Amino acid sequence: MVLLTMIARVADGLPLCASIQEDEQTGRNMLEYQNQAKLLFRKINEQSPIRCSIETGPYVFHYAMDSGVCYLVLCDQNFSKRIAFAYLDDIQTEFKSQYSDRVHSVARPYSFIEFDTYIQKTKKSFTDSRTRRNLSNINTELQDVQRIMVQNIDDVLQRGEALSVLDDKASNLSTMSQKYKKDARILNIRSTYAKIGAVVVVVVFFMLFMRYWIF
Repeated sequence: MVLLTMIARVADGLPLCASIQEDEQTGRNMLEYQNQAKLLFRKINEQSPIRCSIETGPYVFHYAMDSGVCYLVLCDQNFSKRIAFAYLDDIQTEFKSQYSDRVHSVARPYSFIEFDTYIQKTKKSFTDSRTRRNLSNINTELQDVQRIMVQNIDDVLQRGEALSVLDDKASNLSTMSQKYKKDARILNIRSTYAKIGAVVVVVVFFMLFMRYWIF
């Protein structure tokens, strides 16, 4: 079952379109998974795998990237991965034909929400039992879907948090390094002044000694 479909711009994670359906079997609200999808869009970048599956509880996110746009779907764990990616390819082809010249210029979230009409129609087609039987025989690159990387939602999100923590630590170390250099410079100056002061005291004492004891 296809529960959620979202499209976002890779460069900044801006949601471009969304189509959400409540899970009628469990009655679970999809808001939690919609928020997870938004977090994923912020983690995904041009260096991320072009196709990936990410497990989250009883469901799995499948996503595909093309031309700076990420197409993502949330399905049941037992929903065919091959059909899920065939569905994403269909969505991708149509969305690209309609909006490719506007994707990188919009600034408002969900600027292409009207595309939900096509998503709903396509979702119905791909979840139809007869269509699924026909799609099971497709002879395309989707036959290699079993090779697509599978990750866990917590690992993906925590990886981003870990990188953020490392960035913070690096920033703190840089700040501490600058402070250490400044403190060391001050200590060196103080040490030099102390040495000069000691020399002056010795010279003054010597001159006084020469004046009062010899003359």
